[in-house]
Amino acid sequence: MRVSAILVAAGSSRRMGFDKLSAALAGESVLVRSLLAFEACPEVGEIRVVTNPEKFDEVTEAARRLGLAKFVEVIAGGAERHLSVHAGLKRVGGDYELVAVHDAARPLVTPAAISRCVSVAASYGAATLAHRVADTLKRGNAAGEVVDAVSRDDLWAMETPQIFSTALLCEAYAGVLARGEVVTDEVSAVTALGRVVKLVENTEPNLKITVPGDLAVAAAILRSRDQG
Repeated sequence: MRVSAILVAAGSSRRMGFDKLSAALAGESVLVRSLLAFEACPEVGEIRVVTNPEKFDEVTEAARRLGLAKFVEVIAGGAERHLSVHAGLKRVGGDYELVAVHDAARPLVTPAAISRCVSVAASYGAATLAHRVADTLKRGNAAGEVVDAVSRDDLWAMETPQIFSTALLCEAYAGVLARGEVVTDEVSAVTALGRVVKLVENTEPNLKITVPGDLAVAAAILRSRDQG
C-alpha cells in the first residue's frame, strides 16, 4: 500500500524555552532527523511537513540540500495539533491508501519501526507505535499527595507514527471537527468512531524531545546506533 506521511511540526516548544525542532541533533536539526527516517522508509511515497510559516524556508532548504525525493510541500499548521493534522490530511491524494502521522519532535524513530507499523496498518486499517508502561504509577490529588497505586497491567504509552486507512482518518477528523473536540493524537480520533487500533510494540528509543536534557539523551542514542 502507498503511504503518505504528515510530519507535525507546529508546536510552540513552551517547555523547551527555544525552538526544539530547529535544535541541532548529531549534525542535523530535530525536524530533519524525523524527515530522514521517513525518506528512508521504502513504503512511504510522499512527505508533508505541517509547521509555522516562519519555518517554511528552513524546511524547504533542508529538503533541497539533502535531496529528499519524497518531500512534496510544507503547510501552515493550526492553533491546535489536531487542526495541523487536518490541514495536512486535506492535501493527501486519493491514490494513497494509508496516511502516517508523526510528531516531528520524535527524531529517533527508525525506518524499520515505521515499516512495521505500516505492515500492521495495511492489514487492520489502524495501527500505532507504542511501548509498554514500565514505571510504577501512582494517582495523586490536587494537593500533590499520593492517593493510591495504578496498575500498569495492559497500559501502553502512545508513540508516533500512527498510521491509518486514509478514508478512516478523514472520517475520524470530520467527526472531531463537527463535535468541536480537541484530541491530542489520531488514536483518540479513530477510537471515538468505535474502531480498533492495533498496538505495534516498539522496543527502540523513540522519545519526544520536550525539555533541553532530551537532546543530550537523543544524541547519545544516535552515537550508540552509529557505533553498533
